[in-house]
Amino acid sequence: MKLLKELWCYRGFIKGSVKREFQLKYQKSMLGAAWNVINPLAMIFVYTVIFSKLMRAKLPGVEGPFSYSIFLCAGVLTWSLFVEVTSRSQNVFIENANLIKKLSFPRITLPVIVVLSALINFAIGFSLFISFLLITGNFPGWVFLAMIPVLMLQLFFSVGLGITLGVLNVFFRDVGQFYGVILQFWFWFTPIVYSPAILPEKLRGWLLFNPMAAIMNAYQSLFVMGQTPEWGSLLFPAGLGLLFCLFGLRLYKRCSGDMVDEL
Repeated sequence: MKLLKELWCYRGFIKGSVKREFQLKYQKSMLGAAWNVINPLAMIFVYTVIFSKLMRAKLPGVEGPFSYSIFLCAGVLTWSLFVEVTSRSQNVFIENANLIKKLSFPRITLPVIVVLSALINFAIGFSLFISFLLITGNFPGWVFLAMIPVLMLQLFFSVGLGITLGVLNVFFRDVGQFYGVILQFWFWFTPIVYSPAILPEKLRGWLLFNPMAAIMNAYQSLFVMGQTPEWGSLLFPAGLGLLFCLFGLRLYKRCSGDMVDEL
């Protein structure tokens, strides 16, 4: 309750910071917010060209000329949101070291600013994806509403992991470098550009230990199959997210005083 009260009291600071960050990011850019669309589109285009012929025949139970493109977009856009939240959260205290040293305010507002900024960037690209689904007649209908709890779960997991990494990175700077390497492997260990069906059965079993695999599968079920996710498969990422949030907040409360000295 105290945490929520602090966030509410500093809501003006959070809102102003998000607005200022968005303006500064594109202040001297000719294309501005269009870069939020160009970057994932470039990635999607490359993977579509490389994998489309290989994967089109290997999406079980799916037909249609746009099936693989939808499969890819659902994964790439939501994975990019996960990467932005966790990668920026791990550096948020270090990047705002001067602000933390000069002003007295709840440091926990900084990860909240990161999440809100990432959601704005995500909304820009995702709105075009929804437009594409509507134009091509592939919009899943009312099933789309099931995306809301899946997105909330993803953010819950991302924030918990991000805060944990952010606090640890203040004291052990190798954490940030190590996480960058982990993300490279994590991307390919997550069924974003390929269907789990193409993997050998032994390897497929290891995906059960990847929380992002279950979340990506939920998105792909929604947008490719037009089906609600298997909610039971999301229990593991939900539990892991709760664990990270509790551990991250406890770590933050315990180390918040020492963080200033380390920065």
